Amino acid sequence: MDSPREDFDVSTTVRPHGLLDAASDAAAVLSAEGDVVGWTRGAEALLGHPAVTMLGSPAVRLLAKRVDPARAAGVAERCRSGMGWSGLVPLRHLDGRSVVVDLRVSAAFRIGGAECFLVSAREQRPQWTVGQSVLDGFLTRSPIGMAVMDLDLRYVWLNDTLEQFGGVPREQRLGRRLSELLPGLQGTTIEGLMRKVLTTREPVTDYEYLGWSWSDPHRQRAYSTSFFPLVDPDDTVTGVCYLVSDVTERWNARQLLSLVNEAGTRIGTTLDVLRTAQELADFAVPRFADFVIVDLLEPVLSNEGHGTWLPDAGPAPDRAVMRRAALRTVREGSPEAVAGIGDQVDFLPPPHGVDLLISGEPVLVPELDPDDRQWALEQPARAARIRDFGLHTLISVPMRARNTVLGLTTFARSLNPISFEPDDVLLAQELVARAAVCVDNARRYTREHTAAVTLQRSLLPQALTGGTALEVASSYLPADATDGVGGDWFDVIPLSGARVGLVVGDVVGHGLTAAASMGRLRTAVQTLADMDMPPDDLLAHLDDLVLRLGEEEGKGAVAEGSSDTFVGATCLYAVYDPVTRRCAMARAGHPPPVVVSPEGRVHFPEIPAGPPLGLGGMAFEATEIELAEGSLFGLYTDGLIEGADQDVDLGMARLRGALACPGADLETLCTSAVRQLVPVPQPDDIALLLARTHALGAGNVVSWDVPADPAAVADVRAEAVRQVVAWGYDELATTTELIVSELVTNAIRYAEPPIRLRLLRDARLTCEVADASSTAPRLRHARSTDEGGRGLFLVAQLAHRWGARYTGEGKIIWAEQEIPGV
Repeated sequence: MDSPREDFDVSTTVRPHGLLDAASDAAAVLSAEGDVVGWTRGAEALLGHPAVTMLGSPAVRLLAKRVDPARAAGVAERCRSGMGWSGLVPLRHLDGRSVVVDLRVSAAFRIGGAECFLVSAREQRPQWTVGQSVLDGFLTRSPIGMAVMDLDLRYVWLNDTLEQFGGVPREQRLGRRLSELLPGLQGTTIEGLMRKVLTTREPVTDYEYLGWSWSDPHRQRAYSTSFFPLVDPDDTVTGVCYLVSDVTERWNARQLLSLVNEAGTRIGTTLDVLRTAQELADFAVPRFADFVIVDLLEPVLSNEGHGTWLPDAGPAPDRAVMRRAALRTVREGSPEAVAGIGDQVDFLPPPHGVDLLISGEPVLVPELDPDDRQWALEQPARAARIRDFGLHTLISVPMRARNTVLGLTTFARSLNPISFEPDDVLLAQELVARAAVCVDNARRYTREHTAAVTLQRSLLPQALTGGTALEVASSYLPADATDGVGGDWFDVIPLSGARVGLVVGDVVGHGLTAAASMGRLRTAVQTLADMDMPPDDLLAHLDDLVLRLGEEEGKGAVAEGSSDTFVGATCLYAVYDPVTRRCAMARAGHPPPVVVSPEGRVHFPEIPAGPPLGLGGMAFEATEIELAEGSLFGLYTDGLIEGADQDVDLGMARLRGALACPGADLETLCTSAVRQLVPVPQPDDIALLLARTHALGAGNVVSWDVPADPAAVADVRAEAVRQVVAWGYDELATTTELIVSELVTNAIRYAEPPIRLRLLRDARLTCEVADASSTAPRLRHARSTDEGGRGLFLVAQLAHRWGARYTGEGKIIWAEQEIPGV
């Protein structure tokens, strides 16, 4: 009786038909009497008998041969004892043929109190046998190299494939070790792996290495090897077998992918055309070539628009005017190069002309011959270098991006003896293509950046002057020093009455959008300041403008699918009066100004912060302080005090220390303060505006109270003329007399007292007439029949400029005259 293979037990709660239907083998359930009580679809498929004909019938009728009753009884008794049985049994198919099956009978179990047996069967199929000749042919002609080494690691057998791989005849291998045939690191390493396999009996799979074949000693190839021990029937290790596959193509593909991926991280790290070109040359030498040059068309380097011709842009020029943008060789000093970086070149490998750049197809010269007639005639200097330094193979790849011609990259080998092949052209194309996109990006960025910087510089004040009232100095540092574009701004605005307006602002964001928004706000501040608005009113009008701009740009961004919208700004505006030495100021979410007294005491005036511009619906509050003669008044943006630690209080303390030098030169102090507070690049733009105050002395200001009587005009006019003459401005006496006469007469006639006349001598001679009326003056052209109405028109003709400003007591009409020689 065969030995049991598997025991099987089924709980009485299991439904046998469901279980049997899920089985993969043919199965049936037999009663103790040998009748079929369960029949699966697998059994039907194996023997052809449907369940309807088998259920209730004796199973013995399926046997193809008569069974010994004693043997059958023994099997049943074994299964009743809790052990199963298995063996090969011939069964009768429905069509009459005999089917030999591997039959298994489980231990007895009960279903509903009745004793049953589970029987499963699987058809026994004949095993395929291999003849010795077939096996010998398989081993000999296998595409995988095979060898058997003895315990001393000497060759005892190898197939034809391995003989071809190494290029060493079989006769020279047998009886010798690998290290004797392949001296060096690889032979020693492979033998070390074999010894490990012999010792541990553990196989080593897929070990890859680079090597050379005696049949092709100049071309490196990649191999994958596996090692496993040879064990005889007595479990004794008798040797080691190793398998070798040529995986050069796979290796090259992996190396190509690795090179391309590495190139993506090494080339194009900056938005600089020359740097990108040099990164391409540095990466390719010596990984891929021994000599690399990158020549770019002159318009690409000069940033003159696109500057290059396209394939459909008409006839190309006869010669390509390029400049050497990058150069790298394996030899110190680059002796192979005819031209250096920055030199004008027109190199195109013969016989190609400008059509090479237009077509965009690379050129492969596997064997470079300096004695070739075309090289000797068209490139004699280069032909001489090719001969002198052994340049023997070349690839030239046009550099193109976005259908735009940029230049030409050339790769050559000299010390590397292997010639370029078509697969190398693919790698060269990929490297140049990646670099071309980076060069084009850098070119476009440089062009746009130049335009942005030009815009930024045009929006910032070209020259700052505070007249005689203020000495000013400024420093501006964008977040990206290479970018030069930001949203911070500052300004110094001359106002009437020798006063000066100071403003500093910070638009949210950076770059060109922030710079454009900054320019609009700066223009608005200048316009509002020219209207002599007090600081709080000016910020209120500016807030309305920011709200309107945000709404307009938001609608436009939605329509265009853009996210660039004007989101807000902060601002501080101050007006300094050198006559009273008072400074009125208001701020909209901006850091407070810093004041340094002549003695060196530093403090930050307490000014209501106010909301940032663009929120709307909230008021701004002005504050007025008095500044001593020679005080230092500083305005700045938050980037100056928000360092890397983001601690504003600490930043203000550092600013206090940096400015505690009241007598220092203002330009030097401004530069050193920024350098001290911002030693490293910061994520925000920085602006600092410093002003040293000067007072307009009593000798430069004269005023008179004017009675509300037309008869007083003559006396006041005479006093003004005498004062002007006393100041030495005789040539201005007549115009001053007319201006004073017209302004005072208008005030007496149309305004309300008290009326006061003031003359100021500053950079200009200013005449001011103040009254208690808020009625705005109006300039009009009088008709020829009118008896009056020409006063302000006459003032406008005589004065350099004139205007009106409102005060808490009324208004002031003023007119300025240029002082000769000033």
